[in-house]
Amino acid sequence: MARVVVVGDLMTDAVARARYPLARASDTPAIVTMHGGGSGANIASWLAVEGAEVAFIGRRGADITGRNRDMELMGYGVDARLVMDPERPTGTCVVLVTHKGERTMLSDPGANAALAPEDLPRDLFSSGSHLHLSGYTLINEGSREAGLASLEMARRAGMSVSVDCSSSAPLERTGAEPFLEWTQNAKLLFANSDQAKVLTGRDDPAAAAKVLTAWFPQVVVKLNDEGALWYSNNRSEPVRVPAESVERVADGTGAGDAFTAGFLPAWLEDKPPAEALASGCRLASRAISHLGARPRL
Repeated sequence: MARVVVVGDLMTDAVARARYPLARASDTPAIVTMHGGGSGANIASWLAVEGAEVAFIGRRGADITGRNRDMELMGYGVDARLVMDPERPTGTCVVLVTHKGERTMLSDPGANAALAPEDLPRDLFSSGSHLHLSGYTLINEGSREAGLASLEMARRAGMSVSVDCSSSAPLERTGAEPFLEWTQNAKLLFANSDQAKVLTGRDDPAAAAKVLTAWFPQVVVKLNDEGALWYSNNRSEPVRVPAESVERVADGTGAGDAFTAGFLPAWLEDKPPAEALASGCRLASRAISHLGARPRL
């Protein structure tokens, strides 16, 4: 399989899972955990644990959490190419999970917002490799030039490219038209149903995916507990695969990233879309049932 180069965000996640309905302006008992996060870093970690050759390009602070994240990535087998920012801290995300499993995220990108074109190692951009770009890199104005530069470097090197929309609210603030313009040369787009709606205005995920094939040859829409669908610009109907059932939900944070990491290797090996979708759903199920947002070795 081709080497995967992931450009994206590195975070420390503080996940608070409420045991009861949130008592606004008061206290709610919760289970709080701290671990590595960031969509780009999550995907790189899952890919490496699943046996892929993967490099991750990002930026961290000169702090203990940044050092810990760096060591975690290397421990998972990722070729971590992290630039240390002397001024900004490592990014942090506070994830509030209600007793019903609904997630709200409060993000401070920290050093991620300063990722620059000169931070991109030229040796990683070579023919035969694949670039996966986290949409956060483009959505964040501070790192946008680095994201655009990575897309251009991949194009010049003849690399295949996939892009993930990342998050619906910041995507909507950025605007559908700019995002589509920046990413239209990618071969594969990942979105969930909310993000697909932001980009197209269509409520139905299949209809949204069909619209998006005007910009991207292939589109994958993640449908949470309903599985996922794949659409190509040379097909009349999407391919759908249901989600795998899980006995318990340990933590749904990062399940979408696990799906992407499960889908990409099969896709890069030209497996049928249904097989790639099933691989993504299996890894997402593992993330939800047992391992949380990142691999725990």
